[in-house]
Amino acid sequence: MPLSPAAPRKRLHDRTARYQCFVRDDGLFDVEAQLLDVKDHDIVLLTGPRRAGEPVHDMTVRLTIDESMTIVDIEARMDAVPYGAGCQRIEGAYGKLVGANLMDGFRKTLHEAFGSVRGCTHLTELLGYLPTAAVQMFAGLRKREDEGEHKPFQLDRCHALETTGDVVRRYYPKWYRGAA
Repeated sequence: MPLSPAAPRKRLHDRTARYQCFVRDDGLFDVEAQLLDVKDHDIVLLTGPRRAGEPVHDMTVRLTIDESMTIVDIEARMDAVPYGAGCQRIEGAYGKLVGANLMDGFRKTLHEAFGSVRGCTHLTELLGYLPTAAVQMFAGLRKREDEGEHKPFQLDRCHALETTGDVVRRYYPKWYRGAA
């Protein structure tokens, strides 16, 4: 269902975040994310003018992960940024994330390593959504999650999949824990 009709308005800014997932020929997986910020009008930054439609931010990051969702490689690039080399010098620092696991405290690790002035706000935000993109990539590639010995990882991670709720009772009866 769409949102209700908006009041009369004029768009000023467009931010696009895109996530793409790939299986590699070597058996590893790449999760790529891109952030693109553009204005619909000319602006003047302290570093110079930007024409309407010219990116203020154009950043891409690629995580290479194994089947257990452990990061084995990372590459970050900033093709458009407001402060040039001042922004770009942080790209290589994100290599500290190699060895982290997307399903085991990743967001906490990310923000401890790159929160505030320790990283780029935009790259860090972009990376924060990579775990859910990876989960979606693996959905359908693995055996049915309700048939295993271990509780499916998605249960008790969102309100619809609380193990005391009707959705789990219906679709994951083995893991249903009764009404709260």
